Amino acid sequence: MSGTENINARFCYNRPMIKGKKILVTGSGGFLGGYVVEKLKQRDPKKILTPSFKDHDLRVYEECLRATEDVDIVIHLAANVGGIGYQQKYPADIYYDNVTMGTQMMEAARVNGVKKFLALGSVCAYPKFTPIPFREENLWDGYPEETNAAYGVAKRMMLVQAQAYRAQYNFNAIYLLPVNFYGPRDHFELDTSHVIPALIRRFSEAKKLDSPEVVVWGSGKPTREFLYIEDAAEGIVLATEKYNKPDPINLGSSSEISIANLAELIRKLVGYKGRIVFDKSKPGGQPRRKADTSRAKKEFGFESSTTFEEGLRKTIAWYEEELERKIKKP
Repeated sequence: MSGTENINARFCYNRPMIKGKKILVTGSGGFLGGYVVEKLKQRDPKKILTPSFKDHDLRVYEECLRATEDVDIVIHLAANVGGIGYQQKYPADIYYDNVTMGTQMMEAARVNGVKKFLALGSVCAYPKFTPIPFREENLWDGYPEETNAAYGVAKRMMLVQAQAYRAQYNFNAIYLLPVNFYGPRDHFELDTSHVIPALIRRFSEAKKLDSPEVVVWGSGKPTREFLYIEDAAEGIVLATEKYNKPDPINLGSSSEISIANLAELIRKLVGYKGRIVFDKSKPGGQPRRKADTSRAKKEFGFESSTTFEEGLRKTIAWYEEELERKIKKP
């Protein structure tokens, strides 16, 4: 039996991991966090703790200790993150905030006897030129793409810590590598949003203003993989229930689309008739992204169930309904 198997054998993995448990979800007020809380409620936990930044600043260790007192499970989703423009503008803040929150939350959870810790990484942690599809064993084969490096490296550090804590302290920490999320309730602010909400907003506004063109950053050639937000939340909860090993696991949809084709699809679904112009002077990010999701299926039975076009239609419909609601609001 290997050392890893010895460590895993000491955990009681057959008991239910959510029902009757007290669960802390950091970042619960964020885009992903709200969906994860909804999925957890379906599993009959004893209590779900959803502190805000005002309740606990996780960059302060004493606040992390207070947050993790008398908790069975921690799902750490809190992050300082945004699109390419935001990451270029605030790389130091992004690195410091994320590495500090992750390090201190895991240590506080260990000190307070938390039974399980789920650390959410990011596809940005992968090397810039990773073979397609991204496999978990390739994570350390190079440095992340430059515009995402501060965030990606900070997220990698949680995996190092999780594996070190498992080896030395027998601490049950797991680590997931999700691709980009999208869906209703996303953030549509142009200065911080990711590519899908940013494009939906730009095409929607251009349609209303009858603008002749919409400018998209980069060449349009880079590819991305996207995971519908409800599917992502289900994958996180399934991993919390069923996965208890040191190896990182990708969460994705096993699809890949270029930014050019994505822009064209959103243009069509929004109903915008103008042209798309690619600004090649702007960064486009990592050349390709597509994850191998076979490990998630094998280990805890996760597969995405929402087709990309279906997810986009739901996201666009939500955004348009929100605009109408704001217009009608007195």
